Amino acid sequence: MQFPILSVIVFTPLVTGLLLLLIPADRKNETRVAALAAGLFTFALSVWVYFSYDAAVAGYQFVEKYTWLPALGISYHVGVDGMNTPLVMLTGLVMFTGVLISWGIDDRPREFFVFLFILATGVFGVFVSLDLFMLFFFYEIAVFPMYLLISIWGWKETREYAAMKLTLYLFIGSVVALVGALAMYWVSYQNTGVLTFDMLQMEQAGFSKAFQQTWFLPVFLGFAVLGGIWPFHNWSPDGHVAAPTAVSMFHAGVLMKLGAFAALRVGIMLLPEGAKFYMPFIILLALVNVVYGAFIASIQQDFKYVIGFSSVSHMGLVTMGFATLSHDGMVGAGVQMFSHGAMTALFFAVVGMVYDQAHTRAIPRLGGISKVMIWPTIAFIVGGLVSMGMPGFSGFAAEFPIFMGVWQTHPWIAVVASISIVVTASYIIRIIRSVFFGDLPEEFDGHLHDVRVFDKIALGVLTLVLLVLGAYPAVMVPMVETGVQNIMRLLGGA
Repeated sequence: MQFPILSVIVFTPLVTGLLLLLIPADRKNETRVAALAAGLFTFALSVWVYFSYDAAVAGYQFVEKYTWLPALGISYHVGVDGMNTPLVMLTGLVMFTGVLISWGIDDRPREFFVFLFILATGVFGVFVSLDLFMLFFFYEIAVFPMYLLISIWGWKETREYAAMKLTLYLFIGSVVALVGALAMYWVSYQNTGVLTFDMLQMEQAGFSKAFQQTWFLPVFLGFAVLGGIWPFHNWSPDGHVAAPTAVSMFHAGVLMKLGAFAALRVGIMLLPEGAKFYMPFIILLALVNVVYGAFIASIQQDFKYVIGFSSVSHMGLVTMGFATLSHDGMVGAGVQMFSHGAMTALFFAVVGMVYDQAHTRAIPRLGGISKVMIWPTIAFIVGGLVSMGMPGFSGFAAEFPIFMGVWQTHPWIAVVASISIVVTASYIIRIIRSVFFGDLPEEFDGHLHDVRVFDKIALGVLTLVLLVLGAYPAVMVPMVETGVQNIMRLLGGA
């Protein structure tokens, strides 16, 4: 019997969170050290899984399956393929760097890390689940702690409003998707005579074309709400801005990918005929995401809102890649999920470091930060080049295949969407100039200082990942291609 490494990755954060509750509340340093150890351990295991995945064999690997409720066809069934293996490593990366960034939290750090780790378990669980019931189970676990993390530790001005708005949007979306999932469960039973939530069996359930066209939209859009799809994106920038730094990193870096991945796994892969029918509509929604998000980001005066709307725009590229139903588009979307996750985690880490010292996010009030905070300056410039899709950086390796896929299927949409590249470059350059260069305002003179060692480690790791993927895309692209080949098989070579 093989070592259950995926289960260890999924449940290490949860077990750690429960153990942290045994540490007295006043022993904050011990809490931080324990959280960092768990974060590093989980990240190391996720990296091991990534580099141990055999792309030559492809398919689902590290599979574990245990029957849980056989009368209802529910089992604990997990595994990774070329599409979700990078996302498991991304979650480990964001978890580890998020703990480093949160080292300075002094308000109940024990409870903060407990909720953050429960969130991490939910995210890991969704990415590796091959059972539809367990996917929903972990999905709700991932959504639940967000309300508490934002409403307790978030920005006082808007935290209650943003936390409730986020929770309502995501729960309503998941309920809509759940209705569609239950319809699939029941029709699968009618077609096969077997009660099962196993998605590998449901792929072979023979859903009729009419059934797929009826239920695809509720399922896809229900999950895509968490992916920030327009017009259901409105919760996202508010949630980003109100959340504490590590939660913003999780929110934009991983949670939005969770919505996009679930929409792919349950919507497109289980209802391929529905996907073919609705994708012209979905790609139009994604186009609005891409262009509208970039334009709205470009006019923001709040540093964090710029990154929040930027995330909406870049996640539109992920949805657009999926909507092409083409090999190139899907590969690009798979790489973009990882690249964008690491990039936004880096962006929000930098914004958090600037705000912690300047106590303002108003871009007109900032300037000259590079004179004091050189690490955040370099990190933001690298993230900006990734965001702009500059060749040699991970953003280019992700966005170029997406635009290739869109061009092959909808050339005019590729042309309109390309406007976002110019707009993105304009606001990234504006921020670099306004926030990091120029004169340091007098009010900050003598009050700002360089960031902590742990902050530098977090920035260094995230930056290195983006540079390596950009310089050597072959470290990820062949793996993602194996996952895409399975999706194309289910689509019947669409």
